[in-house]
Amino acid sequence: MATLIHTLADHSDDVNYCAFSSSCLATCSLDKTIRVYSLSNFTELPYSPLEGHAYAVHCCCFSPSGRLLASCSTDGTTALWDSRDGRRLAVLQQPGASPVRVCRFSPEPAYLLAGAADGSVVLWNVQSMKPYRSGKVKGGSLMACAFSPNGNSFVTGSSSGDLTIWDDKMRCLYNEKAHDLGVTCCDISSHPVSDSENGFKYFQMVSCGQDNQIKLWLILFADFLGVQLKYKCTLNGHSAPVLACAFSCDGQMIVSGSVDKCVIIYETSTGNTLHTLSQHTRYVTTCAFAPHRPLLATGSMDKTVHIWQLDLKQPCAGDTVENKSKVAIEDWSEDDVSAWLCAQDLSDFVGLFKMNNIDGKELLNLTKESLANELKIESLGLRSKVLQKIEELRMTMTSVSVPDEFLCPITRELMNDPVIATDGYSYEREAMENWISNRRSSPMTNLPLQSLTLTPNRTLKMAISRWLETQQK
Repeated sequence: MATLIHTLADHSDDVNYCAFSSSCLATCSLDKTIRVYSLSNFTELPYSPLEGHAYAVHCCCFSPSGRLLASCSTDGTTALWDSRDGRRLAVLQQPGASPVRVCRFSPEPAYLLAGAADGSVVLWNVQSMKPYRSGKVKGGSLMACAFSPNGNSFVTGSSSGDLTIWDDKMRCLYNEKAHDLGVTCCDISSHPVSDSENGFKYFQMVSCGQDNQIKLWLILFADFLGVQLKYKCTLNGHSAPVLACAFSCDGQMIVSGSVDKCVIIYETSTGNTLHTLSQHTRYVTTCAFAPHRPLLATGSMDKTVHIWQLDLKQPCAGDTVENKSKVAIEDWSEDDVSAWLCAQDLSDFVGLFKMNNIDGKELLNLTKESLANELKIESLGLRSKVLQKIEELRMTMTSVSVPDEFLCPITRELMNDPVIATDGYSYEREAMENWISNRRSSPMTNLPLQSLTLTPNRTLKMAISRWLETQQK
């Protein structure tokens, strides 16, 4: 469902935040800079990096039109930039010069919200660059914020664990103790849902915190009823504080990043896990879905930003397999095996496996010989693909980590047919062929490839085969 297609490694320190517009991705870091990339080929724009903050940049965001980019910093300021040429348009000083932790544009480009470590919240008028309203949360630093879809209200999250709902006059409408040890992030989906109890249209909100939890809420914004906040459920999966969460553009998925170094994608309607991504080597600090493309960006204290391509055609397949991971693979039913085949893009074999009564135990015992002689899979390539997926499944049982040099840099999966490109790196043949069919740059260096020639890496293929044999013993 999620394929790693690019890694950005330009920051020299922790990546704190990433944000999409319709055409760009912005990232910011402890290294005091903001970097901006084109989504067409993930190259850095000519005016990037943006420099001017005196200390770490904690957050960045685009205006609804994408023409403005805001960034906020420990230096107590929020900066406004022209995203077309990188010009700095304004520097907005937070009251008391407290470190600014979070910034967000309202849906209508009238206001920019900035929240700081001393709990201060300022709504800036974007046109006049003047403060419109200001307020303060009680007993903690402001760590998170999100606007309602109509922009008339917003939610803040604090280090004290409170979620507070405000109107655009900076009046506190509601307060809820949501997360022990502090809220770290929150987001509101722009797609309303109906509540079965009373038929009202609610908006969904997700929040996460230092308590390792992700909570899903329903918010009612209604003049005649006031604001209502209803707890819906808790999403499980992380084993450490959760630092980031976000809805997809259509509201059907939620992504989260954690101190446990993992990124988890959930199905909003069921709360089920669709995918777990574990390629970052340090805390995952930020994650964001692109608004009009099937892309996900995740940033980390490992100084990198990973770009993931999402396969939105098969959301249920991955879901089924991830949920079945709680059941021992040996105990899978034939239907469970069928769901696993679909998740691995092997749905053509469902009928064959069912006809041969392949359950979880039989699946793990399949070999090259049984695939050829008993299941009568004639194609060597298809037999190899099935066997590779089975080997990966076996490795999840034993928690054996695959040597990094055996993983394709594009897919981050074990290579079956490694080839060497002219950039000197090895890739899975199919993944690299797909890559160069759309672009002529190196996936690793982003520099132009001298040639599109791909040379089989037989030495690496033999090394992978030997390693797989040792795992079967």
